[in-house]
Amino acid sequence: MQVILLDKVVNLGALGDIVKVKDGYARNYLIPTGRAHRATAAAKAEFEARRAELEKAAADKLAQAQAEAAQLAQLTLKLTQKAGVDGRLFGSVTSYDIADELHRQGVKVHKAQIRMPDGPIKVVGESSVTVVLHTDVSVELAVAVYGETA
Repeated sequence: MQVILLDKVVNLGALGDIVKVKDGYARNYLIPTGRAHRATAAAKAEFEARRAELEKAAADKLAQAQAEAAQLAQLTLKLTQKAGVDGRLFGSVTSYDIADELHRQGVKVHKAQIRMPDGPIKVVGESSVTVVLHTDVSVELAVAVYGETA
C-alpha cells in the first residue's frame, strides 16, 4: 500500500514522502496514529494544500523537543533502591522507574521513549540512558542509583 507520510518516521521517510509499506503496518500503525494517509489522488491534493501548515507543526514539535532536551541534559536522576551489601539491587531499575521519577520532577516522558542499551540497571552506581524525545532529538541522561540496605 502506498501512503503519504504526515510526519517523519524512522527508517521510512520524512514529511511528504510517498512510500510503499505493508498493508498491516499502514492500517494498524501509520494511519491510526496520524503519521500517514493513503496515497490517493485526493489525499495528495489535500496534502499539497496543507503542506506549509504541516511543515510548521513539525518544526514546532522539533523546537519543543530540543528545548526539553536542553532541560534534560542538565539533569542527573537520583534513584534509591534496596540493595545488598555487594551493591547488587534486589530487583532492577527499569524504564518505568526512570519515567516515573522524571514525572515527579515535572518532565513528561513516556517509558517507551527511554532506551536502556544494557537493559535494566541491576547494580548501585551511575549509568547512562538515552531519552528519545523526537525522531531527530535524543539526549543522554545520567542516572545515579543509590542502595539502601534492607
